[in-house]
Amino acid sequence: MKKKLLTLMAMSLSAIMLLAGCGTKTESTGATDNTFKVGLEAGYAPFNWTQMDESKGGVPIDGSKEFAGGYDVEIAKKIAEGLGKELVIVKTEWDGLVPALTSGKIDAIIAGMSPTAERKESIDFTNNYYKSDLVMVVKKGGNFEGATSIQDFNGAKITAQLNTFHYTVIDQINGVDKQQAMDNFPAMRVALESGIIDGYVSERPEGVSAAAANENFAMVEFTEGFETSDDDTAVAVGVKKGSELTAKINEILAGISEEDRTSIMDNAISNQPAAE
Repeated sequence: MKKKLLTLMAMSLSAIMLLAGCGTKTESTGATDNTFKVGLEAGYAPFNWTQMDESKGGVPIDGSKEFAGGYDVEIAKKIAEGLGKELVIVKTEWDGLVPALTSGKIDAIIAGMSPTAERKESIDFTNNYYKSDLVMVVKKGGNFEGATSIQDFNGAKITAQLNTFHYTVIDQINGVDKQQAMDNFPAMRVALESGIIDGYVSERPEGVSAAAANENFAMVEFTEGFETSDDDTAVAVGVKKGSELTAKINEILAGISEEDRTSIMDNAISNQPAAE
């Protein structure tokens, strides 16, 4: 009788452990499969920025009380919806985006990132979801507001964002006083306001944004501008090498018309926070 009782107890314990194990596995797998984790800086308006509430379409930033908004966030929403997954925004420094993707911390980079040849060595990209020309942001009423050619910035103190092709094209300006690259656009706006730099290279949305947010700034568009490739001036979604997401995201992006993309960007420029 005692031996039979011990056997029954052992069988019951095994059954409980088996059920517990199955429950844990299901819960973990379900949570992972139902999310679309997107990495971005949340500091690159109007593509992406940080805000304190969910107004104007803000999405909670994972592990934070803050929210993210902007063009990238709106595109990420459409992709997540098309994938049938819950969007999770993971705020990540620019230099950490590719490592976060390759390590599996995030599923995709939607951060105004250009699909350059160098980046394609590490990750794959979808089709483009935006394309923009390069401009220069300068002080209104200053020596460079009337520039029409990049060569008009001979001798000027010019910078751009760290680890972007914006910084490399500065070398096309003869006699330029190339300054150290900066981490983000808020830092460059502060440097321009204080006179540390004479201007910074950006894509057109940032130029429009900076001029709209600060009456002391002006955007210079060129008749003789920088030499760039389509890969440099376009932005695309970054995914892991060989990811099955590439084809799925391309299908979703194909369903967003150019009119819709323009409207989304116009709204982002209008909704972005004021310059710091």
